[in-house]
Order: sequence, then C-alpha cells, then structure tokens
Amino acid sequence: MKLIRLFAVLFSISILASCSEKSDNSQSQKSEKENFHLYLLMGQSNMAGRGLVEAIDTLSHPRVWMLDSTMNWVLARDPMHFDKPVAGVGLGLTFGKIMANENPSVKIGLIPTAVGGSSINAWFKDSIHNQTKTFPYNDMIDRAKKALGDGTLKGILWHQGESDTRNEESIANYPAKFYAMIDSLQKDLGIEPVPIVMGEIGHFFYGRAPLAKNMNDTFSQIASENPCIDLVRSDGLNHKGDSTHFDSNSYHVLGMRYAEKMIDLQKDCLSESK
Repeated sequence: MKLIRLFAVLFSISILASCSEKSDNSQSQKSEKENFHLYLLMGQSNMAGRGLVEAIDTLSHPRVWMLDSTMNWVLARDPMHFDKPVAGVGLGLTFGKIMANENPSVKIGLIPTAVGGSSINAWFKDSIHNQTKTFPYNDMIDRAKKALGDGTLKGILWHQGESDTRNEESIANYPAKFYAMIDSLQKDLGIEPVPIVMGEIGHFFYGRAPLAKNMNDTFSQIASENPCIDLVRSDGLNHKGDSTHFDSNSYHVLGMRYAEKMIDLQKDCLSESK
C-alpha cells in the first residue's frame, strides 16, 4: 500500500512539473512575441527606396529583422523591398536601427510591402496595380498576418502620394480613402489602432507636379486630425537626379525623422486619444 501511495505522489509531482513547464513555456512565448516589435512599411517607390546601395547599407543590426520575399525572417539589410528590380536604399533600415537602439530589450521586425508607382486606389482589397500585376493591399495583409504570428504590431510607416497628384479631385478624395484603407487594415488584421507616421512628398517634386504641394498640405491636415498620426517633413532633402526619388543620404535622414515621430507617438498618442 505504501508503495502505491509513493507511486501516486511521484505521479502527481510529475504532472505538476509538466504543467508548470508548459506554463513557463507559454509565458516565455508570450513575452517573446510582445518583445518582437513589428512595423509595416507601406506606400510607393519612396518607401520601397530607390537610393544607391553602399557598404554601410549592407551592415545588419543583430536585433533588426525583415520579412523577406519568401516570408522568412532575415537580418535586415538594403535593399529591403522587392517590388521592382530597381529597389535600393530606403528609409526602413535606418528607422529600424534607431528603434532597436531606443529599446535594447526588444527586437524589431520590418515588414516591407511598398509597391513603386502605386496610387492609393491600389491599397484596397482585391485592387490590382497594373504596372506590377500585383495586389498591394492583399499582399500586405498576407505578409502582416504571417508576421503577427511572431510579433506585435507597434506602428505603420506610410510614404505615398506622388501617383495621386494628377488632379485636384484625387487630392480632395485622398483623406477619405486613407481613413478607409486604415479602417480596413485594422479590421482585416484584427488589431487596435496603432501609431502611423506618414511622410511628405519631396519638395523637389513640385516642379514636376504642381499639385504636389497641395498633397503635402493634405497630409498635414490628416496628421492634425488624429493624435495617433504624425507627419515627417521632407524639407532640406535632395533627389537622386530624377526630381522624384530621394538620394541615399536623404533616405537615411527620412529614417531618422520617421523614428523620432514614431517614438513620440508611442509615448503620447494613445493617452491623448482616450
């Protein structure tokens, strides 16, 4: 009888230890997911990046990762995007490194989804971008869902608008379309609102598109209406020689400006919006 009781006690201890181990593993996985901070990189070519890749742009950071074209996490390096063969240096890598250095206890996961030449009309469900024969919104949702299995979305970076400066109607309708896109994104991913940083069109683009300044004014309007949206200015930045795309140094500066805005939003926007 004593032997039976001994086996029963040992069995109970084994069960408790197993349950404790499972609980510890579950907590560890939850903590790991919460400390893997994800950022969506959305928009058109100036988010994808068209800068010349130099040696510094290939240096990785041990805590900055990116979701590559095959849906695998790899250490981030430029070019990060794969929308077109001309993809080069963008603002994402600099942004990611600054966010990682800001908080040494977390990893950063960058999710490249930008598509060069895409207007905001291509950023709705089942909308095709004819130039690349892709579905920017659908692809972004698929990539975001994959990433969310590993981490927690902490913000969205949006740099887009050159393709929507063709007429006043496009600019007038832009805010409604932008809010509708963000609303759809949140519902499709099942997430609460997160900080959004958007960027101005390069001021050098004004010569090619007279309405580009109006678009930048529209971005400013959108940012002023929502405490969880902020705007990065593009003044003082240079183009790569085509009056459309920033040069590599300017992308680095943009990355720093995006990070500064994101850090401020993460500190303030949620409490302000309550």
